[in-house]
Amino acid sequence: MRRASQRNHLVTLNEINITPLMDLAFVLLIIFVITRPMLEQSMNLQLPSVGKLNTPQQVKKTDIRTVEVGANGSIRYRGAPATLAQLESQLVSEHKQNPKIVVNIRADKTSQWDHVAKVLGMCMKNGITQVAPQTANE
Repeated sequence: MRRASQRNHLVTLNEINITPLMDLAFVLLIIFVITRPMLEQSMNLQLPSVGKLNTPQQVKKTDIRTVEVGANGSIRYRGAPATLAQLESQLVSEHKQNPKIVVNIRADKTSQWDHVAKVLGMCMKNGITQVAPQTANE
């Protein structure tokens, strides 16, 4: 009798229910699709338009660093608020590791020139010569 009761306890599960795993995969997919655009542009800026631009050389996406300057002079780098000194230390260390970096400056069209000029001057002072303003292309 004892052997028969042991056989009942050793029943193996032949099928795995993957429905909860599929639900989790769809939820994660939706979260990533919604949050991806927010990661690229952390400040809502109105960029000045200058018309169509021709870019003569192709730049690798990994070499682009984007600095955002708000209308009130606030600076964001990689989506996080930063002071000019913090921005300078980060860009200088990255420029030492990769001298091919290009700094894109996104500035609100209502921001004062002083704030943008400080970022430009900081780049030039540290030998970061590949600096480009980012505008709204028509």
